[in-house]
Amino acid sequence: MELWQAAILGVVQGLTEFLPISSSGHLVLGQRLLGFTEPALMFDIAVHVGSLVAVVAVFWRDLWRILRGLFIWGEDADARQGRRLLMLVIAGSIPTALLGLFLKDIFESMFTSLLTVGLALLVTGWLLMATAMVRRGKRGLSKMGVGRALIVGLAQGMAITPGISRSGATISIALLLGIDRRLAAHYSFVLSIPAILGALLLQLHDMGAPTASQTAPMIVGLVAAALSGYVALRILLRVVQAGHLHWFAPYCFAVGLAALAWNFWG
Repeated sequence: MELWQAAILGVVQGLTEFLPISSSGHLVLGQRLLGFTEPALMFDIAVHVGSLVAVVAVFWRDLWRILRGLFIWGEDADARQGRRLLMLVIAGSIPTALLGLFLKDIFESMFTSLLTVGLALLVTGWLLMATAMVRRGKRGLSKMGVGRALIVGLAQGMAITPGISRSGATISIALLLGIDRRLAAHYSFVLSIPAILGALLLQLHDMGAPTASQTAPMIVGLVAAALSGYVALRILLRVVQAGHLHWFAPYCFAVGLAALAWNFWG
C-alpha cells in the first residue's frame, strides 16, 4: 500500500466512522476503488486505533467522570453520574459483544459484498430520515434506563454490517427512544469505546507482527484517521444538537444506490 493510499483510506475511516454514513461500507468501496480485493487487516487495525484516539480526545470529560465515579463515593453528584453512565455503557455493550462473538463469521463474509453495502446504506438512510419526525427528547442520564441502553447496544451490534452506520444507528435509535440529543450523541460515542477495543482485540489475535513495509502506511493511516475523526466528531455533535441528523440521509441513499448499481452493472 502506498502512503497516499494509506492517507486517503485513513481520512475516509476518520470521517465515516463518526459521521453517520458507515465507515465499514466506505472502506469496502474505497478498497475496491483503489484496487484492493482483500481487506488489509493490519491497516484496518491502525485506522481504528486512530478513531479511538479521536473519541478519547473529544469525550475525555465523560471518561474522566466515569473514572471519578469508580473512586469517589458519597454525595458527589458528578461521580454518581459517572457510575450511572458506566452502568449504561456496560449494559449497552452486552448485545454488541454477543452479536460480535456469535455472528462474527457471518458479518465478516459481508465485507466482500457490494449488494450488502448498498442495501445497508439504504437502511441507514431511512433511520436518519426517521429522526426528522421525532420531537426533541427529554430523557437525561437519570431517566435513560438499562432497557433503552440494551436497545441502543443492539443497534450498535447490528452496525457491524458494512453499510449500517454505527453512529447513525445508535444516535437515531436513542433519539427515537426519547433520549436527550446531547446524551444520545455522547452515549453513542462513549459506548463505541469498548466496541472498538473488543474488535481490535479479536483482530490482534489473528495477526502477527507488521513487516517493515506495512509500518509506514499504518502510521500514516492512524494519524489521518485520528485527525479527520476529531473534526468529524466536532461537526456531528453540532449537527445532532441542532436536530439535523437527517441531513445525512440523502447522501446515504445516493451512495447506497450507486453501490447497488455497481454490483449489478459495474
